[in-house]
Amino acid sequence: MNYTHEHLEIQNTLKRFIDAEINPHVDEWEAAEAFPAHELFKKMGKLGLFGLTKPEAYGGLGLDYSYGMAMAETLGHIDCGGIPMAIGVQTDMCTPALARFGSEELKREFLAPAIAGEAVGCIGVSEPGAGSDVAAIKSHARKDGDDYLITGQKMWITNSLQADWMCMLVNTGEGPAHKNKSLVMVPLREGGRLLPGIEVASKIRKIGMHSSDTGLLYFDNVRVPQRNLIGQEGHGFIYQMQQFQEERLWCAASCLQSLSNCIQWTVEWAQERKLFGATLADQQWVQFKLAEMKTELESLRALTYRACELYVGGQDVLELASMAKLKAGRLSRIIPDGCLQFWGGMGFTWENKVSRMYRDARLGSIGGGADEVMMGIIAKTMGVAKRPARG
Repeated sequence: MNYTHEHLEIQNTLKRFIDAEINPHVDEWEAAEAFPAHELFKKMGKLGLFGLTKPEAYGGLGLDYSYGMAMAETLGHIDCGGIPMAIGVQTDMCTPALARFGSEELKREFLAPAIAGEAVGCIGVSEPGAGSDVAAIKSHARKDGDDYLITGQKMWITNSLQADWMCMLVNTGEGPAHKNKSLVMVPLREGGRLLPGIEVASKIRKIGMHSSDTGLLYFDNVRVPQRNLIGQEGHGFIYQMQQFQEERLWCAASCLQSLSNCIQWTVEWAQERKLFGATLADQQWVQFKLAEMKTELESLRALTYRACELYVGGQDVLELASMAKLKAGRLSRIIPDGCLQFWGGMGFTWENKVSRMYRDARLGSIGGGADEVMMGIIAKTMGVAKRPARG
């Protein structure tokens, strides 16, 4: 996959926006453990950045997914992990199924405002007892006239303390775990206030990703029209698995630039840091370790670009997307950790960019499907592990 002039122009536009509107405020937003999502998203929406791959009929540009990857990669210029993650939720986690399977009415009501940056969305899958094991969710929706009454909990929900709506995975039947789930668009707020039956139980404090708000939400007989169902009832698990493919490709692409920055910052530091009458960069061990990190990163880039190229060509990339997500999570632990070691005491300070990346990037092997889940998927696609029977 090669970036064209059009890809590069989008990347340049986003880079200029990051330099002007995001990076000058990152330290402030990290300290506040939140950023003004509505304000920032409106500005991004005006630049068309939320609709690169979305249908033109709803304000998008209708471009192929390689443009979404180019955007994800450029988000790595942001000096923290939380804000790129929040943006990625809006572009690649809570809207793909809506854009692909939602009714015309739902797209007008929820997708168009999200593309314009006038509404903030979130994805509701994880629960206190169900993270990577999506089939284990307990939240349910029962029919009452023309409505659903939704009851349950959703945890680790990015953007949820500010979101206007949630694309929520719930059980809508009593059948097999992979055939009884549906995706439902659930409004969360009106005029900034939570709707009846919805409670934000707590803001979750994390070791990293501080500027991204993360919440635990309770739903108690929340009334939602059945017309808010995405696609067909009982197909939610399938839709979510398809949605995960884009999420995992996004995860891989979004760490390419940030990890490259981490290595470059460390190279520059090593060239200046005096040690035993020379510089840190003069030590062969340091040279070899940085060379190894760079090689691993470029291997991830090649894998991610190949997966994207095949995805754009209409192929199923479950295996490659899972491999890219696994490799990205691993390198997001290995590279910041190795770089931090070379910074010595300076690397152990809170304000250091490598220190922040060390904290933020640890989520990469957990969120969006843990490393172990990715390896399980890969083993099944290889035919090494048996696929579970689904009734």
